[in-house]
Amino acid sequence: MKRLTLALWLVSSLTAGAAWAQPYAPNESGVTMGHWHLNSSDVEANKKIFLAMGGTQGEPGPLQRVIFPGVMVILNQQAGAPPATGGTVGSVVNHVGFIVQDVQESVAKWKAAGVPVQPGNNGRLDQAYVTTPDGLRIEILENKSQNVPIRHEHVHFFLPESVIAESQAWYGKIFGAKASLRNNAPVADIPGAQLRFNKAETAQAPTKGRILDHIGFDVTDLPAFIKKLEAAGIKLDRPYTKNAAGVALAFITDPWGTYIELNERPKPVYLP
Repeated sequence: MKRLTLALWLVSSLTAGAAWAQPYAPNESGVTMGHWHLNSSDVEANKKIFLAMGGTQGEPGPLQRVIFPGVMVILNQQAGAPPATGGTVGSVVNHVGFIVQDVQESVAKWKAAGVPVQPGNNGRLDQAYVTTPDGLRIEILENKSQNVPIRHEHVHFFLPESVIAESQAWYGKIFGAKASLRNNAPVADIPGAQLRFNKAETAQAPTKGRILDHIGFDVTDLPAFIKKLEAAGIKLDRPYTKNAAGVALAFITDPWGTYIELNERPKPVYLP
């Protein structure tokens, strides 16, 4: 019965277009968190980690997908693609983050499944880290009251202190991210992700070509969004295109080196 229920859910999701992702409803700017795109050296080994952490297998194809509430993890190992030039540490996006209902319970389960888990900072029991064999660093935090076992929580930028306020404001202007403070540090909230900013002593490497090649945001009207970008003087790294599945995309790079994909997906179904 459990398998039948899952099968029916998958069929209904495919019909509705939700198999692409599990995004939260977009903000007033029509933006919600979409995906991480990983240049994986071993797709199957790394996919196994994400599935053990509670992700759901996405559609089959040349790009393997594992879906979590708030983000789709895309694993890329296409023939002829160059290997990643480095992990997330040392790049503009130092790490990404999930939030679980109980860190210690999750850690015990994940370790039993072979997930490489490290303890939290300073003995914290409500924090842990996972570093994949590819070098993707993932912070794990806790929210006992959330209604799902695991969901996407944040993207953590490491930038020179002199540009942090500018970056926070840029994400507010372009993506409608709501600026605030968390533990006296600047953040900017987009549905499905909190963008966090940390001081780095020097400028970090751009993301393109590393394990976390780019992050993706879903938008509700990509042609209109591109006009907004052009009006702000932002040039596209890759022009607007639409694939056979009806997914439209374009690419930009933020002023500090984060490569960003923009997607408009057909018939999106949003999480409550």
